[in-house]
Amino acid sequence: MGHQACLLGLLALVINGQCMYIWVSLGRVDPEEELSLTFALKQQNLGRLLELVQAVSDPSSPQYIKYLTLEDLEPGTVIQTCRLSVWQAELLLPGAEFYRYVGGPTEIRVVRSPHPYQLPQALAPHVDFVGGLQRPEPQGVTPSVLCQRYNLTAQDVGSGTINNSQACAQFLEQYFHDSNLTEFMRLFGGDFAHQASVARVVGKQGRDVEYLMSAGANISTWVNSSPGWHEVQEPFLQWILLLSNESTLPHVYTVSYGDDEDSLSSIYIQRVNTEFMKATALGLTLLFASGDTGAGCWSVSGRHKFRPSFPASSPYITTVGGTSFRNPFLITNEVVDYISGGGFTVAQFLKSSSHLPPSSYFNASGGAYPDVAALSDGYWVVSNNVPIPWVSGTSASTPVFGGILSLINEHRILNGQPLLGFLNPRLYQQHGAGLFDETHGCHESCLNEEVEGQGFCSGPGWDPVTGWGTPSFPALLKTLLNP
Repeated sequence: MGHQACLLGLLALVINGQCMYIWVSLGRVDPEEELSLTFALKQQNLGRLLELVQAVSDPSSPQYIKYLTLEDLEPGTVIQTCRLSVWQAELLLPGAEFYRYVGGPTEIRVVRSPHPYQLPQALAPHVDFVGGLQRPEPQGVTPSVLCQRYNLTAQDVGSGTINNSQACAQFLEQYFHDSNLTEFMRLFGGDFAHQASVARVVGKQGRDVEYLMSAGANISTWVNSSPGWHEVQEPFLQWILLLSNESTLPHVYTVSYGDDEDSLSSIYIQRVNTEFMKATALGLTLLFASGDTGAGCWSVSGRHKFRPSFPASSPYITTVGGTSFRNPFLITNEVVDYISGGGFTVAQFLKSSSHLPPSSYFNASGGAYPDVAALSDGYWVVSNNVPIPWVSGTSASTPVFGGILSLINEHRILNGQPLLGFLNPRLYQQHGAGLFDETHGCHESCLNEEVEGQGFCSGPGWDPVTGWGTPSFPALLKTLLNP
């Protein structure tokens, strides 16, 4: 981890009446600097303590409200504070590495370890935990959180020396500002090598690059943006045709936009799909967000039905759904993010799932999406040069997955292999090898008595909420490097 400039201003936002603060690393601490660590010793006779609590609290107990004194508890020494040098602490607690951080409401400086520690075998049976050690992480998803969850190391970045590139597309007159990217990388990019700016802007400037350039770190990145509209919808056809006029193209594209499929004509959808096929034939990898309305819902002749999204439902692109941490304040296993778009199932899922909505709500013979998923909930982003927490949507999960595929392309190029191209045929033939299979949770749908707001639910293998699952970079790299 390299040195970062001190965060001079207070970076706080009021969310639900509470302030959220960013802690910024100032680099490693001198090995001879002295630390104060607190060792919490394990307690004895906890079963007896529970009996005493119940006895003095239960009105039917003879010991009710006959409270104990401190002498009765005989607590002994339960907390031990030790002063050690940094090098001694790191030797005693394998895994710990001490850095200095600045942050909080008064910009205090603290020394913490961003990495988990282990207790020596002789000490572990006698100590619950060591205090004064762990880093005060910002609550929410940052590049470092993604690296921990998806098993990316500081070395999993682009070399910057080969012809590898990635891009995101922007529509609806949403603009990218380079200053936002600069501030984002200043706050969150200190742990990994990265590009200082986008390599090229095609068309007007777009906005979604922060997490594409974080997951696909140090890889040349383009922003493709198409101005205007198609019948008040996103101009997907104009965008894909714009690419056909370029002599060189990035290898991976991520797009975080979609329309209700029924709002587009079948002829228009067919033409866009034709252009997607052309892009696939060129070896490009196209990823689209699955959408943020779950299964969707609309009323047809007085009957409710789920509402698919396009291009998410296209058979010629890879669609990315969304997940969230089971515990939003810890890096844990993932569950379905209820907004994650998806549905229109494949036969195998229909045979194996016991939690299907009524068949009248979906087209069982239609295409299925999403294909994969990644975290879509609780992100930190920078907009108007201000860090904003708890931003959610599959517009976050899509560039994350795209960046990881760009890293895999990097390895394939270095190995003399062709580009990944269209991922889905291999993904389905290998049954999602290299992915975490996310099996808990359901997404939202129609708010009526029949389905009560619940769409499809995740389960083992492919499902119409998280697809085949979320990435584990080393496993996915191994899978996609094999012939």
